[in-house]
Amino acid sequence: MPDQPETLTEAQPTVLPWWQNPLNFIALGVAMLIFGVGIGYYAGHKAATPAHNAVDEGFLQDMRYHHDQAVAMAYYYRTSVDDPVPLLTVLAEEILLSQQLESGRMVQMLRSFGVSEVNDSGRSMGWMGHEMAIEDMDGLASQSELDAFAAASGDDASRIFATLMIQHHQGGVSMATYAVDHASNRAVINLAQSMIKGQSGEIIELQKVLDSLS
Repeated sequence: MPDQPETLTEAQPTVLPWWQNPLNFIALGVAMLIFGVGIGYYAGHKAATPAHNAVDEGFLQDMRYHHDQAVAMAYYYRTSVDDPVPLLTVLAEEILLSQQLESGRMVQMLRSFGVSEVNDSGRSMGWMGHEMAIEDMDGLASQSELDAFAAASGDDASRIFATLMIQHHQGGVSMATYAVDHASNRAVINLAQSMIKGQSGEIIELQKVLDSLS
């Protein structure tokens, strides 16, 4: 009797070494992609917080507060003073525009540092080594000076505005000069240098108006 053929059995799966199995390479690729995304996110998150020091933070927070008063005085002169001096009106408009733009830039920087956009401590200038009440910050007009400005009219109001704004800018230039020398963030230093240039030029023009009113 002839030999019967062997019964066919269910085919056994062929086991390949891992490097020969395409599915393993797909899984490895996915794992590497996930790992790469994680590393990229971490690096990006770290890069999103620029290097900075306490002077960078303090300068931006205090200068924002400082700018607010300059904007308020310039706006009042531009909109409420009777018979304003034309050149002072132009300077007031320039101050309104430049300092509001700078305030917006400072907010962006403070956000990128991950710190408060405002100084709500009631204290200021600690980053310059001589802490004081925030209302006593270098160059700020006192409440009595602001009241006198609001009560004045005509040339008297113009004289007070020019005097207060010169004082205000001198304080701002002093703060910005310290920031240039002691801040560590390049963008903050560049902004401070720009403020020094702009406000120093405005001081010269304000003094010309003040001299003409004497």
